[in-house]
Amino acid sequence: MHKGPACTETSRPEKPPENACNPLYGALVENLESLVIARRLRVPVDAPADVPAGATPGWGEVAARQLDAALLSVGFTCSPALLGRLADLPGEHVVDLGVRVLAAVRHLVGDHVTHNAYFIDFPANVPDTLEFWAGRLREAMLDPVAAARVRPDTVNLLTLPGYGRYQHGYADLVAAHAELIPLAADRVSVLELGGGLAEEARELYFSLAGSEAPLPAEDLAALRLLAAYCQDEPERIPVRENRAIVNEARLAAGRPLLVDTVTDVLRLACGCSGGDVTLATPARFRSFRRAERRALLRALDAVATPAKLGDVPRHREQWKRLGERLHPHEYPQFPRAVQVFEVARGERRAAGLDSRVESALAGGRTADAVALLAHSPGALLRRLDHLLRTGESAADVLAAAERAAAQASGRVLLSLREHLQNRLVAAAGRVFVNRHGRAWAAPDTRPELAEEVLPRALAFLDEEITRRLPDVGEVTVDRDALDVALPLSGKAVAPGLGMLPRGSLAPVEGELLRFFTYWRQADRHTDYDLSALMLDDSYDNATQISWTNYANDFATYSGDLTQAPDGASEFIDIRLAKATRPIVIPMVNIYAGEPFDEAAEAFFGYMSRDAAQEGLPFEPRTVRMKSDLRGAGRVALPLAFLRGDDGAWRVKWLHLYLKGRPAFNRVEGHQVTASLLVRSIVERDYLRVGYLAGLLRAKSSPDGPPVHIGLDRPAGLPEEHLVYTPATLHELIPA
Repeated sequence: MHKGPACTETSRPEKPPENACNPLYGALVENLESLVIARRLRVPVDAPADVPAGATPGWGEVAARQLDAALLSVGFTCSPALLGRLADLPGEHVVDLGVRVLAAVRHLVGDHVTHNAYFIDFPANVPDTLEFWAGRLREAMLDPVAAARVRPDTVNLLTLPGYGRYQHGYADLVAAHAELIPLAADRVSVLELGGGLAEEARELYFSLAGSEAPLPAEDLAALRLLAAYCQDEPERIPVRENRAIVNEARLAAGRPLLVDTVTDVLRLACGCSGGDVTLATPARFRSFRRAERRALLRALDAVATPAKLGDVPRHREQWKRLGERLHPHEYPQFPRAVQVFEVARGERRAAGLDSRVESALAGGRTADAVALLAHSPGALLRRLDHLLRTGESAADVLAAAERAAAQASGRVLLSLREHLQNRLVAAAGRVFVNRHGRAWAAPDTRPELAEEVLPRALAFLDEEITRRLPDVGEVTVDRDALDVALPLSGKAVAPGLGMLPRGSLAPVEGELLRFFTYWRQADRHTDYDLSALMLDDSYDNATQISWTNYANDFATYSGDLTQAPDGASEFIDIRLAKATRPIVIPMVNIYAGEPFDEAAEAFFGYMSRDAAQEGLPFEPRTVRMKSDLRGAGRVALPLAFLRGDDGAWRVKWLHLYLKGRPAFNRVEGHQVTASLLVRSIVERDYLRVGYLAGLLRAKSSPDGPPVHIGLDRPAGLPEEHLVYTPATLHELIPA
């Protein structure tokens, strides 16, 4: 079992909810089951019911073997424990479970849809770009109807007959390709035996709700599903977005709310209205029942102290809209709640901490700003770099920071540690990334910090982080996990197969690298373009592969598709040994139509295989990484492939989106921005697993439980080990 956050059990019902016979409850159970499989690669198996009359003896083992064979075709296999457990179940039960398991893992790798390619023989027989366009134009001139639309002065190449649409069916594509030759190097992910669904759901719920790092939108949606199902909850819920979702379940059940700021109440109201609990986008508040209004106003009245009213102006307009729904004037027993809406309407003044600190700094009163920030340790540490550059005594600022470190969250300490270690060397530029993954870069014009500042700051941060880490025994770490970045924020990282935090490095195996994108439009014509930007060691001398350049000496494009009512796939093949550029940056550009988060479906991934394997353009067992595209920008930069001095290729996770243009985005138009962003990410020194593992080893003791950190759980590892994989790495972030 993975280690979870500290918890208390407010209740632990052993029987299912009363609505277990409701069809909606059955759908909830299936969704939870798929969620556990996708997030943890564990198959929940409840205790078997009585064997039904007429069941064939031994059929469970046969069905389990058949399931394992089917799973191998998509790159998964059952662990021995899971196979043994399934063999003890009735065959009918194994078949039903197997259908759901197979569907979940196929969706995880992107095999739940059909991946066709524009050029039927891709990557073979892809024509030269000019040759292709000349052929399309020649066909248009031979077609009387099409020729009538072609004007000699202007030709829209994208409207030529046959362009941008599949010219063959998927069955034709299958017939044109030899079968994939399985190799030992192909990805085989092991599905472990889980406990009962209630146990697995509870463990996942505690892990997500108790996370020290903010969660992506998909995990917030999963948390809402789990909160409605699980009756227990963690003792500590540090991230306020998570707390808002837990409060939704508490409000529905009539239980006391977990709030300590006025903004907590606003987040809850947004979540209950189907809005964004991160408050990044305004919510359209629903009408609340009288009991709900009373509960929200009671919670607001309890926390609306004069010091906390300063948080209201930050979300003034949303507070005004919420006041129209809560009718606070009808509840005179909650006078402090009424004051919140008076501040929002401008009838009462309330200066927040940030405004008072900014006023002090603008007046050159750094000591006053430090004194104000002493009441908010996290805010002081986040401003430490700025405070050290204001002219105040560095020793005094560091002393205040050292006192604040004992009270700030572990995530803030780690984030500051990463920030300061990057101040030791000059950077190519500063990268700014918002919660949606939209990124921009700027030159680093900050003056250097005093020479004696950084060693002292790093020393007290390391000491405090070490103090908070758990007491453990022997610590083992897989070599490939050492370069995984610590998940200090997961907001821009969509969950999926093989996903790692931004800044992580992982080796690339195989001779051929093939990345792919798939999209399906929801309501209107949508054209996404898969492209690749290729740079030299100085991030210059760019070349590219896209719909305007089908191939070069080492890369090939599968062909451009310009609409996707039934889904469309595009691929780019890279022959790594022949690559003349050591930096390859995949890009997905929105040329026209729906944004990533409005399309019916959109995802990106990459495969690796050997040249002799043949196979279809998409082979699920060769998929190494796949995740949804959902950022707010019009250009996606999921990751970059880098060739090191040793000649080995590695992949670095970016999780970035560029704003782009409203339409007609092409790789040629984003070369400068993309290269600067990628260089800034590549050259940044991220805090990695190796750092935290070193601190754990420094305080290990023979009496503590052994710890293993890896990309997956090794076979045969004793149960007493605490195992951390990318799916649970956030549990290592100290409180």
